[in-house]
Amino acid sequence: MGDTCPVPQITADQSSTPDDGPVALSYEQARDELVSVVARLEAGGATLEESLVLWERGEALAARCQQWLDGARERLTTARTVTVGTDEEAGS
Repeated sequence: MGDTCPVPQITADQSSTPDDGPVALSYEQARDELVSVVARLEAGGATLEESLVLWERGEALAARCQQWLDGARERLTTARTVTVGTDEEAGS
């Protein structure tokens, strides 16, 4: 019972380790790593523990991607509001 399950190794092309949070990753880095995680899960062959670690990493990466997308949406909304406000002031 003292046996521990191995943790999947992250390949050299990935910029973070399983213990690192994806907070510092750019959108593209998080998306690319998420694609890799999904491919590894879909390929099968991992132990239950490995699959759980991959799943958790995938969830964290997906959340990071969503943060980037939400931030981009907010910036676009702000830019449109500023532009509309400027256009209305110019027309007054």
